[in-house]
Amino acid sequence: MENMKTNETKLTKKDISSVSRRWIMGSQITWNYEKQMAIGYLWAMLPIIRKLYKDPKEQQEMLKTHVQFFNTTPHMGGFICGIDAATEEHEGYKAKETVKGLKTGLMGPFAGVGDTLFGVLFPTIFGSIAAYMGQEGNIAGAIIWLIVNIAILCLRYFTAGIGYREGSKIITSAKDKLDALTAAATLLGITVVGALVSTVVSANVTASFTSGEVTVNGQEILDQIMPCMVPVIVVAFIYWLLGRKKMTSTKAIILVMVLSIVLYALGILG
Repeated sequence: MENMKTNETKLTKKDISSVSRRWIMGSQITWNYEKQMAIGYLWAMLPIIRKLYKDPKEQQEMLKTHVQFFNTTPHMGGFICGIDAATEEHEGYKAKETVKGLKTGLMGPFAGVGDTLFGVLFPTIFGSIAAYMGQEGNIAGAIIWLIVNIAILCLRYFTAGIGYREGSKIITSAKDKLDALTAAATLLGITVVGALVSTVVSANVTASFTSGEVTVNGQEILDQIMPCMVPVIVVAFIYWLLGRKKMTSTKAIILVMVLSIVLYALGILG
């Protein structure tokens, strides 16, 4: 099943484009706790099912196959739809069990890559840069964020076509490249977030120390030791908090707000 090609091509570029559009529009709007993205997946594959299976009984069985539990990162689901379409075109109704295994086997690994890239790193890197620029009154921040999202949407449109053309090769030959891309993006994300700590997080020590006629500002002393020490400590504290059992981001935000009010009232931070 390396390159899903047959002597007679049953599916056209228009069919695969239809799958792409349907997946983008319907992958999440039918999400439910029982089968999650299954209905969206079925709706995306519906043009393929109608074209490849003329026997009503076969159509019915494939509809049941495609409405089983499915969940992955929406940005990566198009690849699976494309590989699925190539498999069914090549093997027909005999691909029923293959398709079940293919969906089950791919949705997890693709979710791992997709969640890292599209769920964490891209929003963190470009969102942080855009938000900081917007905070400074620079409209380029909003433009950057808009361009990034349009670029991701365009990529999503072509994923089904890539999956269809490459077949199962995308899992084997591209695996190392995907791993390397994920590792590089992770490193870049850590670097960007680390650099933003000093500019976005604001926590200044207002406490001062007096000895005789000499008054020393606490923030000036800390800046001489390490500039932006307090923001780094705050971020490290929140990171440590989020690793604790039963601690959520909402609880961490509330705790930081309470501590900020208390420390401000005591004249320690400002």
